[in-house]
Amino acid sequence: METNTNKSKTIFSVIIFIGILWYFFGGGLEKHTTIEMQKIENQVALDAEQQYEIAKNGGDQMQTYVQAGIVAASYLQAKDEVNYNKWKAIEKEEGKKAGLFTE
Repeated sequence: METNTNKSKTIFSVIIFIGILWYFFGGGLEKHTTIEMQKIENQVALDAEQQYEIAKNGGDQMQTYVQAGIVAASYLQAKDEVNYNKWKAIEKEEGKKAGLFTE
């Protein structure tokens, strides 16, 4: 009876060990890292949006234009094409307000 318990513990330990190896060498850690990096990049972009709002509320048109560009660059880094294009359009509008562009 005691031998079966030891065998069960050994088998369980081997299964756990194989699972850990699979996670680290089978791509699990890499996938986890990629997901976490995407979360960080998205948070950076959201922080940049908040900074844009602060600059916009401050009334300095040039700073608002610059901050809109930073938001666009943050979404580019996050590989978020939809928001990147949105913020490039906002950046252009803020540039017009700051007197940098004419149409």
